[in-house]
Formats: sequence, C-alpha cells, structure tokens
Amino acid sequence: MTISMDRDLSNYRKTYNKGELLLEDTPENPLELFKKWFHEVDTYFEEDETNAMTISTIGLDGFPKNRVVLLKRFTYEGFIFFTNYESEKGQAIAKNPNVCLSFFWHGAERQIIIKGTAEKLAENLSDGYFESRPRGSQLGAIASNQSSVVKDRKQLETDLRNLEIQYEGKEIPRPDFWGGYLVRPVSIEFWQGRPNRLHDRIHYQLDATYNWIKNRLSP
Repeated sequence: MTISMDRDLSNYRKTYNKGELLLEDTPENPLELFKKWFHEVDTYFEEDETNAMTISTIGLDGFPKNRVVLLKRFTYEGFIFFTNYESEKGQAIAKNPNVCLSFFWHGAERQIIIKGTAEKLAENLSDGYFESRPRGSQLGAIASNQSSVVKDRKQLETDLRNLEIQYEGKEIPRPDFWGGYLVRPVSIEFWQGRPNRLHDRIHYQLDATYNWIKNRLSP
C-alpha cells in the first residue's frame, strides 16, 4: 500500500477539558507546582512515562535539536539527567549550556516548558547513580560511543559481549565520559489544556534578585 506524503491534517481536533490552572491557586515557587503536577501524573495517568522529557540544545552546526531523555531527579536546585558527555548533546552543552526541557503529559492534558543552564553534576553524585544502574546499562554506557557512526548493530553487540567478559565478576567503574547534568531553571511555564483553545498558561521568570515572578500568558 502506498501512503501519500501529502496529508491534510487540518481536521485533527481534540477537546481539552480535564483541568484548570488559575494564577491565584499557584504557589510562589514553581518547583512546588512541578512537584505537585509530577506526583499527580505519576499517580493517576499510568499511560504517561512521567519522567520522559524533551531536551533541546543548540548544536555545533547552529541548529536546535530535540531528543527525549529521562529525568532522574529534581530538587529545588533544578533537574538532573545522565548521558554521555561526548555525545552530540554533550558537545552542544559544552559550547552553549543554555537548554530547554519540556514535559508533555497527554493523559492529563498538561505541558511544562523549562529554560535553564546545564552544568555537570559533581563526580560523586554521578558515581552514585552509575553504581545503582543494572550491569547491562553500565556496560551499555561504556560500549556505546554515543552519536558516532557505527558499522552495524553486530559491532555494538560484539563490543558489549567483550565488555561482559572483561568485567565478569568485577565492579564496573563509571567512565569519565559519562555522567549527570543539573539544569538550573531560569523560567518555567505550566500549560493546562482548556476548551476552545483558551488554554491556561502560567509563566514563572527568575529575576535579578533570584525571586520568581509569575504571570498569566494569553493562550
């Protein structure tokens, strides 16, 4: 069957009616609202992979690029994820640490957009998380030269098998090229879908005195 690339999607419609977000009901610190929303989605909307987030970076070629990674921890300092420092995203962050994170939880009809700066996590914290990972994930992090060209999948599987033999019965050390990032937010926007496209948007911006200023944005 041939599927035409010329598809009209103008009739795709969805009505959003699962909640509301009023400025007077929001806390002064957006991290409190993030914690609340994350808990609600994680508890009541099992179809969503709650900690899956899109991270956007500006690549060495000057183009923005988005990809999905997994949030592994959040605190009042910011948002933590782990990756290969030598990957495309790692190289992009090294050149320009300004990034954007976004969560879209379709079950709850909610979206969060976070602008911030990324910095490498302390080595002991990266060590601790690496040690908590399954052995297969530890070995996979070493075997994959992330974002580089690879001959075929067989090569990856061979490299992994060789590492399994090399580290059989041994502790697997965290490689220097793999670890965590902390994204410190400077702005956070919360979006709640509403009927007739009159969505609720509450935007928090960090000011020069490190206080959060919040406003309602027009949809």
